[in-house]
Amino acid sequence: MNTTVSTIVISGSLLLMLMSLIVAIRNRPMGMVLLVGFALLEVAVLVQAGFVIAGVAGGAGPGDKATLFGYVGGEVLIPPAAVFLALAERSRWGSAILAVAGFAIAVMTARLLQIWQGVA
Repeated sequence: MNTTVSTIVISGSLLLMLMSLIVAIRNRPMGMVLLVGFALLEVAVLVQAGFVIAGVAGGAGPGDKATLFGYVGGEVLIPPAAVFLALAERSRWGSAILAVAGFAIAVMTARLLQIWQGVA
């Protein structure tokens, strides 16, 4: 697993969380900036998933592959699901959904790093 990509994913998701929270507090729906930001976050998460799959195929990684791939699969699904729900809910709560999704991606990536390193 590439720690540089993980750092980019964590930083980007926390930035998007903060931006989404500000938009929600201002009582605005999701705008194009957040939509593009979450699309780029999804690309970064897919790159990270590629590194994880390549590492496991190369024999690296933890012994518990089910938990590892559960986190990877969850991370891949969260951004598109959050954007879909935010587009369906065109109020401040749509932006709040994106804030929660950004936080969830950051936490899941940090946990994925712990699992990969065998810390937990």
